[in-house]
Amino acid sequence: MYEFKVSTGSRSELLDITAEVQKAVGSSGVEEGTCLVFVPHTTAAVTINEGADPAVRRDIESELDKIIPWNDGYAHAEGNSAAHIKTSLVGSSEIVLIAGGRLVLGTWQSIYFCEFDGPRNRKVYVKVTAD
Repeated sequence: MYEFKVSTGSRSELLDITAEVQKAVGSSGVEEGTCLVFVPHTTAAVTINEGADPAVRRDIESELDKIIPWNDGYAHAEGNSAAHIKTSLVGSSEIVLIAGGRLVLGTWQSIYFCEFDGPRNRKVYVKVTAD
């Protein structure tokens, strides 16, 4: 298993971690298989979406904020219920196929670490499995 750290600078942000995940795949030596990306946090997530236009990341953040506002009378005493809800909706893991030692992603796809309760120092785990 491969682990790397992510430092976030704001309450909510999507950080492109594709290169770091590909580094894990490369160091594994696996040519054909699967790559599991897992975020072990209750207020952070991982997703795959367009990487070519940074406006897409901003749009995702903006729409999640509309759907799940930060202050909405939540019962959770810590005051970060919105982050927990966003994490549950987005998810804590992604599986990506590997072919020829490379992540199989669409032309425009990137893997994003999603911070919903930052700034923080976080971890990402990558498990590469051969076919």
